[in-house]
Amino acid sequence: MPTILPLTFLAPLILLAAAALAATRPGRRPRLVPMLSEGAALVVLLLAVAGLGQLLAFGPARATLFDGAFTLILSMDAISATMALLVAFVGWIVLRYARSYLDGESREGAFHALMLATLAAVMILVQAGSVAVLVPAFVAVGTGVRQLLLFYRGRPAARRAAVKFAMVWHAGDAALAVAAVLIVVAYGTGDLAALPLGTIAETSVAAHVAAALLVLAAVLKTASFPLHGWLTEVMEAPTPVSALLHAGIVNAGGVLLIRMADLMQGSPGAMAALVMIGGFTALFGATVMLTQSAVKTALAWSTVAQMGFMLVQCGLGLWPLALLHIVAHSLYKAHAFLSSGGAVQAVASIRRPGPVAVPSVGAVLKSFALALALFAGMAALFTAISGPKTAQELALGAMLIFGVAYLVAQGIADAAPVELTRRTARAALAAAAAYFLFQILAEKGWGPHLPAAPVPGPLEWAMIVLAVLSFGLVAFAQAVFPLWSHHPAAAGVRVHLANGLYLNALLDRLIGGFRVVKSS
Repeated sequence: MPTILPLTFLAPLILLAAAALAATRPGRRPRLVPMLSEGAALVVLLLAVAGLGQLLAFGPARATLFDGAFTLILSMDAISATMALLVAFVGWIVLRYARSYLDGESREGAFHALMLATLAAVMILVQAGSVAVLVPAFVAVGTGVRQLLLFYRGRPAARRAAVKFAMVWHAGDAALAVAAVLIVVAYGTGDLAALPLGTIAETSVAAHVAAALLVLAAVLKTASFPLHGWLTEVMEAPTPVSALLHAGIVNAGGVLLIRMADLMQGSPGAMAALVMIGGFTALFGATVMLTQSAVKTALAWSTVAQMGFMLVQCGLGLWPLALLHIVAHSLYKAHAFLSSGGAVQAVASIRRPGPVAVPSVGAVLKSFALALALFAGMAALFTAISGPKTAQELALGAMLIFGVAYLVAQGIADAAPVELTRRTARAALAAAAAYFLFQILAEKGWGPHLPAAPVPGPLEWAMIVLAVLSFGLVAFAQAVFPLWSHHPAAAGVRVHLANGLYLNALLDRLIGGFRVVKSS
């Protein structure tokens, strides 16, 4: 145990101090407040790097305040160090971007104060070592995001999005708070590191209910089906807010599940629920995303799909891959939102390659067979290199390779040029190899700190088969869609999908969101 606490623990204090200073100058300040904001974020990034160095040099560390069931603990281990570095890096990039994006806004200082305060809450959340810290941190994050969504209070759509976000997020907070109490009742401690390994005792009703409530909290916080509508409306806030959401906010449900991995894995029912809800959300979000014409809306639907897929990974017990997914998705999606302004020009500058080859049903079937054969070959190769793969790892890889099969179908269509065939073959090979390579790296980095995937029983096998078949059928339907896209029925289906099957409109009706209330 190191004698010096990790420097990352100071990050929330620095961010809050900078937020307090920025709040004293809420109006337009062309230089002072933006420079203060970016500078504080840069200092926090350096502290996160230093904290990682301390972890590697001295091992995990904890700071504890107050003894008892609801003790306050900040923890620095492989998971919290990874998330702290991710949040600090994305936060610095977003605040640096906001310096020019918000330049000249009448409430520029207030925006930076809110961003810094929200970032401080996220830094506390990802370093939480007990439920007594975790629950208030989630509440604080939700409060900060709601205020950011209301930055343009004069927009009715912004107020509607803020109301929906607050309802869904804080409902998750309530579920998490009850789960925290039940965890303390069941185990006599709120220390996340002290939660027992293995299965939940059949007599521990409180632990089973706590696991179910943790699933509910994670589902609500990851914008999962059917309460995903708030995420598709975040463009009513400034673009930096959309990017900041991917720094431990919209994926905070995944962080929660990973932190509670030992408890969650002891409840097969909770794990199965994650696979079912996450799988449906992933397929639904990905399908709707393909029908969107606005760049930022398509990105939001993509996030819905990605968060659903992350829940599937958690439900399968692939915790290191779920954490890797959070890191990779946060980085690329934050970049995608920040660069969305130039997307139209970038697409317009690309030379048109001509009409896309439309594969026949036979070509699609052949492409799926080739992709699966390629995946099986790679699985055999990496099994010889690094040892046998679990059923969950093979199932997840199969779901990913179904997406590659669509590219292969384009390459082997009758009208496809030879160069396209070669490119799709290389892409399929690279995707299969990359999956197993990253899986090995994730296991090396985070695997020792997380439970191994459970040995599948009847319920687990049922979920694995259901997930693989569902993803395969949707990928097949996408590949053959060009064959019947001109049918009149296809146009109607596209309209319904473009509107998300009107689920968001139903939520608006329930909360009275269609009533335009004059701002005060």
